[in-house]
Amino acid sequence: MPLLSATDLKTHYQSRDGLLRSVDGVDLRVERGETVGLVGESGCGKSTLGKTLLRLVDPTEGRIEFKGEDITLIDQRRLRSVRKSIQMIFQDPFASLNPRHTIGEILEAPLVVHKAGGSMERRRIVAGIVSKVGLPADAINRYPHEFSGGQRQRIGIARALLLNPELIVCDEPVSALDLSIQAQILNLLVEMKKEFGLSYIFISHDLSVVRYFCDRVMVMYLGRIVESADNETLWSDPRHPYTRALMEAVPDPSRPRHAAPLGGDLPSPSNIPSGCRFHTRCPLAADLCRTAEPEFRFIAPRHEVACHFADSIN
Repeated sequence: MPLLSATDLKTHYQSRDGLLRSVDGVDLRVERGETVGLVGESGCGKSTLGKTLLRLVDPTEGRIEFKGEDITLIDQRRLRSVRKSIQMIFQDPFASLNPRHTIGEILEAPLVVHKAGGSMERRRIVAGIVSKVGLPADAINRYPHEFSGGQRQRIGIARALLLNPELIVCDEPVSALDLSIQAQILNLLVEMKKEFGLSYIFISHDLSVVRYFCDRVMVMYLGRIVESADNETLWSDPRHPYTRALMEAVPDPSRPRHAAPLGGDLPSPSNIPSGCRFHTRCPLAADLCRTAEPEFRFIAPRHEVACHFADSIN
């Protein structure tokens, strides 16, 4: 049984431009102890999918199961209990921290909500987690504006760990940080995974970060997963033209260029192209691609692709 799974998950919004299909029929699985990367361009639906999996956004259709329990339609009381086991680290560490509260107050709040011990016990837990993420002991008496971006993200990680979760959704957790700080935060996440036995869903637009950090990678385009494979398989044998184009955008002087750079803009999720939704930008598009949506299918064990010509791409 997977730790988390989603079946035909959809999250749609009404807007002035029509129906926005941000997440449009996603199937996924996250096993215990696994780090799953979710990559794609800005606007492809990655963050919305992450928030939907936590029920921070309610799905329009589909099913989400956590440890075998359907959490799609559970009430708020049960959902609060489930959220002790599923946490999120947000992209902007400053925006996710209340500037009027000290770090100690921010970190103690989830423990108060979930009635985790008395006042002294909560302070002991907060002091312990602050130490684990590499912050000084006096951090609990300071305010968010007194910390650097990397330190704020450590606070976000500490908050996510407080309730001993089993799964953490990391929404672009290092994209706003300098490269040297990115490495520190990624190494911290690796350490915490080992110590706490965590699983991660790691959302990013940076494939080089995902290559370093993840066990398995799912590539998302216009609300759907177009390729999913183990990390090494995806890098050695990408079979979707979109995946290949994303990889071509990653600077690597040792790797020859095989595919044309990705051109054009991402279409609007309120006006998704017919057939294969990537055909308007695909260098391999044929008439079939314009009329028939490709099936998301296995081409090898643990390697799924939604492309009519995946078998002939190498």
